[in-house]
Amino acid sequence: METFWFCVIALLWLGYLFLEGFDFGVGMLLPVLGRDETERRVLINTIGPVWDGNEVWLLVAGGATFAAFPGWYASLFSSAYLPLVLFLLALIGRGVAFEYRGKVDGARWRRTWDVVIFAGSWVAALGVGLVLTTNVFGLPLDAAGDRVGSPFAAITWESLLGALAVAGYALVHGAVFLSLKTEGEVRERARALALRLAPIALLPLVVLLLLVQIRFGTVWTYAASIAVALAAFGALARLALRREGQAFALMGVAVACTVVALFGALYPNVLPSTLDPAYTLTVENTASSPYTLTVMTWVAAFGTPAVLVYQGWTYWVFRKRIGTRHIPRVHVP
Repeated sequence: METFWFCVIALLWLGYLFLEGFDFGVGMLLPVLGRDETERRVLINTIGPVWDGNEVWLLVAGGATFAAFPGWYASLFSSAYLPLVLFLLALIGRGVAFEYRGKVDGARWRRTWDVVIFAGSWVAALGVGLVLTTNVFGLPLDAAGDRVGSPFAAITWESLLGALAVAGYALVHGAVFLSLKTEGEVRERARALALRLAPIALLPLVVLLLLVQIRFGTVWTYAASIAVALAAFGALARLALRREGQAFALMGVAVACTVVALFGALYPNVLPSTLDPAYTLTVENTASSPYTLTVMTWVAAFGTPAVLVYQGWTYWVFRKRIGTRHIPRVHVP
């Protein structure tokens, strides 16, 4: 059961990185691709019906970690407290900005909230990459699972590389998503930007995966890392041929293989100790009781299909492309 729930948590992070990744990317690209108020409204409308639902995956991932592996949850959230707080504040800022941006009909008001969306998207993407990478490379934990040393122990060159990797992926993923969801000039600019940015933006992810495999990898996690590169290359090739749907799906394959490579290299550990390997937290020494895990499994068996059906229905309802012609004149300055 411990291994099963470790895989479930990895799957939840996969869902979060794939779904929240593209709406981080949209926010990061808001001032780049949105040249006027109408175009910025188009960009926001592509994620307007779904961004809050995407964050459910983060909440469930955190809740599942708390319930299934309380020792892992306690050590990670307390030891990487500062990056996590910045990450959560960025998410809060984005959410408020999406809701408040249209409450006042004023250019200055909208510009202010656009800055919050832009900054919050960047900080959140960097923050989630930093925390996940810290989880893979470890923290200086003592025998009690407490961090030894500075509150900035989570900020290392490896974790900063991970922050750039996730932010770079989100940037390209968001551009591919916009090329899929928009029409006209915005679509063309998004497609061209994705093709230009990808070789540079995805480089930190390639370096991160290589580093992880050199230190912790096995044969099948090496294979997953190679699959990431192949999927990303395939996505760009399909995007160049204007097959945006296929490119978006391949970006999903890329992030799925990334999660397999990272969590596969981590297992059976859940949080390594860089102070002493004997203090490393594992699926065995941090898991809840078998009874708790069994109850969680039954709850998940009934709750997960309902969430997936609802979220899938939402994406189906709002599946069509959006263009400037769909923006009501009331929103045009």
